[in-house]
Amino acid sequence: MHEMKRILVIAPAWIGDMIMAHTFFQLLKRENPQSIIDVVAPAATLPLTKRMPEISTAFDLRIGHKKLSLGTRYRLGKLLRKNHYEQAIILPNSIKSALLPLFAKIPLRSGFLGEHRYFLLNDIRDLDKSLKMFQRYASLAFKAHSALPSELPHPRFSIDKKHQQQTLQQLQLKLDKPILVLCPGAEYGRAKRWGLEYFAKLAVHYTQQGWQVWILGGPNDVTPAHTIQQFSQHQCINLVGKTKLLDAIDLLSLAKVAVTNDSGLMHMAAALDIPLVALYGSSSPEHTPPLSKKAKILWLHLFCSPCFKRECPLSGNDHMRCLIDITPVMVQSAISELLEKVG
Repeated sequence: MHEMKRILVIAPAWIGDMIMAHTFFQLLKRENPQSIIDVVAPAATLPLTKRMPEISTAFDLRIGHKKLSLGTRYRLGKLLRKNHYEQAIILPNSIKSALLPLFAKIPLRSGFLGEHRYFLLNDIRDLDKSLKMFQRYASLAFKAHSALPSELPHPRFSIDKKHQQQTLQQLQLKLDKPILVLCPGAEYGRAKRWGLEYFAKLAVHYTQQGWQVWILGGPNDVTPAHTIQQFSQHQCINLVGKTKLLDAIDLLSLAKVAVTNDSGLMHMAAALDIPLVALYGSSSPEHTPPLSKKAKILWLHLFCSPCFKRECPLSGNDHMRCLIDITPVMVQSAISELLEKVG
């Protein structure tokens, strides 16, 4: 007989991390099928909880990224005391992320040690750095020292068909041609972003082949998307700045193929199980891979990578070679191979 209990999860602040955490939520619900799983998330990742049926209630942290806002955390923690959670699971590794469960007086507080959180956690887990990010999160769904199952569920997002149709009508989008979605952003930094001129060349090639090309991205991608538009002589449909996160999910699901950097939208495309070409520069697919069998990864694995830097630390001929040397022709070949494979 499974025990009924209330669990509060502190969610990651990055979209990609939150999507990878869906593996954890699926396992947590599988291990505790009668339990109520609530989440505290920042505004950036909060909408994703609506596509995760394992989550009962999501609370808005109402704190900006990297901000402490001690008073806000305390007030929310105090408010959550009435829910009488038995356990809190803290997915981020920061000290500030572990404060709210303490303020909420949750008796069992689980997570990795992170920033020396000895006085905040009482169920400290060992972090196996050989594990991929989604596997690290997954391990927190089980009791300490438990072995991970050999097969882990991948993140999978449902589509709101009604919302999808409303979004298509609102943006006056048609489905009469195959759709290539370009996602030029990567919040982490420039060393993860493929060249805008390369994206534009890709757009021109596929529009000439009878496709339509959509550009998706977040608020910080407005200027890059405009640049791609200019380079491609306005052959793309620029949706950046016109969509919210749930809009992007439902639109991205319509793509025949997506081309992305290592970004939140890459993980979103993987969770939607659409054909995906993922471009890696300073980061590594060995750490944060797209969790989909329909993904094709392009990573040159140069002598300097992965450096995990926001900006390329090199200069001269080696500067940004990890992305510059991934050419549009290579991406076109990857798309062809991928589509042939998935049918």
